[in-house]
Amino acid sequence: MNPVSQIPRTGAAVARDEGLRSYMLGIYRNMGIGLAITGVVAMLVASSPQLTALIFGTPLKWVAMLAPLAFVFFFTFRIDRMTTATARTAFFIFAAVMGVSMASIFLVFTNTSIAMAFFTASAMFAGLSLVGYTTRRDLTGMGNFLFMGLIAVIGASLVNLFIGSSVLQMVLSVVGVIVFAGLTAWDTQRLKSEYIAYGRSEAGDKLAIMGALSLYLNLINMFQLLLGLMGERE
Repeated sequence: MNPVSQIPRTGAAVARDEGLRSYMLGIYRNMGIGLAITGVVAMLVASSPQLTALIFGTPLKWVAMLAPLAFVFFFTFRIDRMTTATARTAFFIFAAVMGVSMASIFLVFTNTSIAMAFFTASAMFAGLSLVGYTTRRDLTGMGNFLFMGLIAVIGASLVNLFIGSSVLQMVLSVVGVIVFAGLTAWDTQRLKSEYIAYGRSEAGDKLAIMGALSLYLNLINMFQLLLGLMGERE
């Protein structure tokens, strides 16, 4: 075999690896900005007695709780009609809306509990995302199973808003952590596959924004569920 013939292929492989790393770093960067926006907005709302009374002391609390879910559905179905810049802006607006919704945790749990739950969730996320990025096992089948589990958890959680069962909430929290942990690995592998399929095209860049949203939601949900399980209340 002629060694010279291998040079273009090797160069192409190196370029693809560098492009993939840049692509994934862009996703994590957008995700990180979204998390920062959420944290800042949540702390600002929680530090204002007037805002907390207005939002969480009136029926507006239902709007604050359900608005992020409605926003996700809207974002998912409208992203095809958005430019990449618009999609990124919409994601950051969603992160701010999520911050309003999550402000209540500062009123219920101690700051130490919030910090511990966040660092625990972040460590889990980092490890599982690394697994998804490096594994050679096809996680597609697991993703389908986890998606069904996610739908079940969301449906049962909405029901429990009205029932208020502490036992059901604990079960849902444990199952939810497992589901979002698995989805973190699956989403990371999926994003790699999308890069290989679309590269840095307009479609690929918009899928990257959706990917940042997916990973953001996985971490946020693991954090909230862990906080409910291990958090110390005020």
